[in-house]
Amino acid sequence: KTKYSKLIFRKSETVPEELHQMVQKGFLTLREHDCFFQDLVRIKGKDFLTPVSRILIGNPGCTYKYLNTRLFTVPWPTEGYDIKYCSPQIHDACKALIRLNDYLHIEAVKTLQGQNLCETKEIKDTTVIDREQSFATSLTEQGSVSKDQSGVCVPEDDSRSLKNRTSYNLTLLNYMDPLQMLYLKQEPYFGMGNMAVSWHHDENLVERSTVAVYSYSCEDSAVGENKEQELKGRDPAVWHVGLKVAWDIETPGLAIPLHQGDFYLMIDDLNMTHQHCVLAGLSPRFSSTHRVADCSRGTLEYIFGQCELALQNLQTDSDSMALSLKSLEAAVVKQTEEIHNEVEFEWLRQFWFQGKRYLKCTDWWLKPMAKLEEFWRKMEIMTSLVLSEVRKEQQIEEQRNETINCFLLVLKERQRLRKEWTVR
Repeated sequence: KTKYSKLIFRKSETVPEELHQMVQKGFLTLREHDCFFQDLVRIKGKDFLTPVSRILIGNPGCTYKYLNTRLFTVPWPTEGYDIKYCSPQIHDACKALIRLNDYLHIEAVKTLQGQNLCETKEIKDTTVIDREQSFATSLTEQGSVSKDQSGVCVPEDDSRSLKNRTSYNLTLLNYMDPLQMLYLKQEPYFGMGNMAVSWHHDENLVERSTVAVYSYSCEDSAVGENKEQELKGRDPAVWHVGLKVAWDIETPGLAIPLHQGDFYLMIDDLNMTHQHCVLAGLSPRFSSTHRVADCSRGTLEYIFGQCELALQNLQTDSDSMALSLKSLEAAVVKQTEEIHNEVEFEWLRQFWFQGKRYLKCTDWWLKPMAKLEEFWRKMEIMTSLVLSEVRKEQQIEEQRNETINCFLLVLKERQRLRKEWTVR
């Protein structure tokens, strides 16, 4: 209750049956269409295939980066976007996941509101303050809370904060059949058994945002939970989520069994203060892990904005149509070349490295990638123009040296990364 109070667990009975059916059918559809892929991730300079197969589904143009690998969302049906799916079944699967996303968002808001209410009550109980509190806006008025929560009000700032910390913009779907794995690591600290996913914090999230995880293990009569009295530890046939306090193996770890349709929330700062792992059962399992990804540098809108910023330094002569640079100032050149690197290594190479697999679901990313390639070609021309200009003797030596020095640093980094990607 004290060490793991920010893990909120909900049994499958609390979720509407219709939603269960939609989502579970969606999982199976995506598996039938071979839409789950092992990721090649980079850890300490070495590449590893993940034991778990994944697919990212979410807001159009969003990406999610973990372990030096950028995943690109298969967009879920979103008003105002023309998204063509490879089949009506894949469309329905993505639609089911946005329905689940909306449901988990509401559940997370209700949970955080409940916590705020408890904290407020505790303060009132322990402090003698006789004054009325002015609550401005409740999430109920925004239609985010069920009727039985309608009495819960939160201050306006808290309302905004709750929305920011629970508005999931994507879900990372996972699939694994443990019986197909030749080897799974053993949990090293508490003897919890086979791990499907090792101890970790989730990366690239908005600070203090909630993570919601819906679990679906394809259990059958042969794989049931053993009788409790026969157990010394957790039932190895059943999937579990494991938690531990980060950098602490003295505090006992926690392993919670996960059955069809159960879900849990990691709220507030739990993802920062604790680590979690996934402990494998015997049956295949799907999970949908809904996140508020930090997309400040991970959306198409962002990278297109960066490209436009860089290309402001390129001009075309109205008569000869010759291209030239407006400025050779070191800061301007450095900014342009850094954006050049970002486009090439964070977007284009990341996409074509593993991104072609998304074509099994939709071709939505092909047009924006073609646009990014066009921007990249112009930036390659800008690099050549810098080289041409700094060779000219009429340049002021001090300014020229400053430009060359910062320019070379970025070019060396580009050369290093191109070699690294070639090896990959």
